[in-house]
Amino acid sequence: MILFRRSTVLVLSSCFCFLLTFLGAPAHATTARGTHKAASSAPSVGTTVLRGRASWYASSFQGRRTTSGERYNRHKYTCAHKTLPFGTRLRVTNVKNGKSVVVRVSDRGPFRHQRILDLSEIAARPLGITECGAATVVAEVVAETTPLGPATTPDNLAALYAADPNPDAAFTTYIVPPVADSAASEVKPALLAAASVSKGQAISPAEAVNCPVGFLVQAGSFVDAANAAAVQARIKSLLPDVSVNISQELLDGRQRSRVLVGNFGEKPEAEAVRQQLLVWGIGGLVREVALR
Repeated sequence: MILFRRSTVLVLSSCFCFLLTFLGAPAHATTARGTHKAASSAPSVGTTVLRGRASWYASSFQGRRTTSGERYNRHKYTCAHKTLPFGTRLRVTNVKNGKSVVVRVSDRGPFRHQRILDLSEIAARPLGITECGAATVVAEVVAETTPLGPATTPDNLAALYAADPNPDAAFTTYIVPPVADSAASEVKPALLAAASVSKGQAISPAEAVNCPVGFLVQAGSFVDAANAAAVQARIKSLLPDVSVNISQELLDGRQRSRVLVGNFGEKPEAEAVRQQLLVWGIGGLVREVALR
């Protein structure tokens, strides 16, 4: 009798375990599929962008210990930022001349003059910051595998610069949605932080004088002056608030008429106008000129 009861208990226990396994398997599979679907449909993260003034470490800082613990080396592509995690890599572009460099965050600062970055000497030199003392830059957070050192100018520099939600502030941090994502393309850039002072208050008169560089768009070079005048008239009708002039130059013994559009203080502004002219079927190139 006891043996019979034990056998019955064993059989019932086995059936009960099998039933739980049978019922539990579909529930587990459904949860797994649901989790996978949610992960695959998650929206992609945009690009974190910083816009503001950047300066550089003086040579006297060589060998000093930074906040991260490593010693400052002016021959390494590093920078200081107030909050970004150590090791974060940034592609920094001088909006004045369009030159770019990739650096790694290794220190904290700067804490003066409403600036966002302090660059090592080797990083500041190709951007032209060692001559100017400071410059307005656009810095993008890039992958940690991005090589350090001089880099190509981002193709979307004008778009990144124009996406700034608060362009009048001394500095801003914002997220630009990925262009390839059709859903995200309808989302406006998200402002993460902005200075309470204006952009003009972050630029000293000495810095403005030391960097007398400007940009314009050359919208064609013509042997026939009448063709240049026709292009000039068309651009004036399309961009009535932008100056459009004709420059006469002698090239290879022949007189040429060049159509010059605007006189912009920063390269992204000129690039945006060049791209707009291209939409209207007018080709051109951005030229760097000395401001008068």
